[in-house]
Amino acid sequence: MSRPSDDHPSDPPVPINEHRAPVLGTLALTLSVPLLFPSDFGPWWLLPGIGFVLLVLIAVTDPGHIDARSRHVRALRVALGVVLACSATFAASRLIDDLIRGGGITNSAGQLLRAGALVWVYLVLVFGFLFWELDGGGPGERAHHTPPHPDFAFPQHVAPELARPGWRPLFFDYLYLGFTNAIAFSPTDVMPLVHWAKLAMALQSLASLVIIGLVIARAVNILT
Repeated sequence: MSRPSDDHPSDPPVPINEHRAPVLGTLALTLSVPLLFPSDFGPWWLLPGIGFVLLVLIAVTDPGHIDARSRHVRALRVALGVVLACSATFAASRLIDDLIRGGGITNSAGQLLRAGALVWVYLVLVFGFLFWELDGGGPGERAHHTPPHPDFAFPQHVAPELARPGWRPLFFDYLYLGFTNAIAFSPTDVMPLVHWAKLAMALQSLASLVIIGLVIARAVNILT
């Protein structure tokens, strides 16, 4: 019985392209969330303004699919991540400070629940973007090769037979990770494998737990 020839090995599966429209649209939505924060939170137009400028530059320098490995493109996305991280930190800190010390929004259950929901959604979107950008060297690197040691272990990594040919985690997968980590306060189906991923998920879970707990407790206190 003859053996298959090794002279013409089968071509590797073509990876799934990641379109930029859903990513840019979600980032534009993320940058718009702080504009809905209560006026007591301060001048929230500054950081979103910087973020929108970076977002336009990203769209111009990385047209089509998200597969550029350019250092300039990566630097722009990392800069946007820093802006979003700073904005999320300030928003969460301001909300928690108002809840502990008392502030304008803490006197109205409706305003408090609205502000708490906005900050919580903002944290989910921001951490989803950070997970997407930092995992395995960024989406540009992941588009060209699968990291042998990923920072996050998705179910398809653990059980490759469940994945389509050429599968790799896309932006929505990281948004889902950010949502489940914020609502369950722990890993669900995606496991962090490196220290930065564990630290980031721990910080998001802690912030989400504090915000949800304090907002609900304060709202119940106001209503009763």
